[in-house]
Amino acid sequence: MPHSAWRWTDGVRAGLASVEAWWLPAECLLCHEPVPERETPSLVCACCRRRWHHLPPPLCDRCGEPFEAAPVPGPGPAPHACPGPEWAPALTRVRSAVWLDGGAREAVHLLKYEGWWRVADDLATAMRHLEPLGPGAVLVPVPLGARRARERGYNQAERLAAALARISGLPIRPALLARTRETPTQTKLTPEARRANVHHAFRVREPLPAGRPVLVDDVYTTGATLDAAAAALAGAGAPEVEGVTFARGTGPLPRA
Repeated sequence: MPHSAWRWTDGVRAGLASVEAWWLPAECLLCHEPVPERETPSLVCACCRRRWHHLPPPLCDRCGEPFEAAPVPGPGPAPHACPGPEWAPALTRVRSAVWLDGGAREAVHLLKYEGWWRVADDLATAMRHLEPLGPGAVLVPVPLGARRARERGYNQAERLAAALARISGLPIRPALLARTRETPTQTKLTPEARRANVHHAFRVREPLPAGRPVLVDDVYTTGATLDAAAAALAGAGAPEVEGVTFARGTGPLPRA
């Protein structure tokens, strides 16, 4: 889609969202309490957003894993072992906004599986201060396969990137990357199987941007998808690629 057409389509969607907010009572998708008028058109109230657990510093310079224990139930994460040495050299830094737990997990589920694409605005707000989203960044959503995009009606990474572009003013290149083949869902795969699943799964179909490509996705688990996408960009000549995601998790995202 040409860049101008993308901006026009995104504007139409934003206009429809405004009409929806005017006609329908504002209710938080997570707690189902009324959303104060000053917070509309948010679909997640400020109180629920404050419950999302942001990743605490210090972070691994490359993969963004906190060195402190995650604030989630259970025994806590294993000692940090950065997967960066196994990544494409061009993938220099990845950052995530929150842990994939509680309300953040539910918000991602709504975005991915329930058709609530506008919740991407609230997720992007939580991501807006991630370090890769600085001057010179060009937002590149991780593409879905054609079949999955048809089933969902949209690409959740593309919705996130569009929301980030509106918030930050950064340029977006939604058609820069394409899937070369359909890949099975990653949710139940081991880290090794994830890497094999997405190996050579992307190709660059447009000239590289002048700026620094920053891959945008909803969830980081092992980094395999970002690594494969960065490898494709590096093969086309990108010397440096970074990545941002809304959430960071260590397990599968359940569908129910």
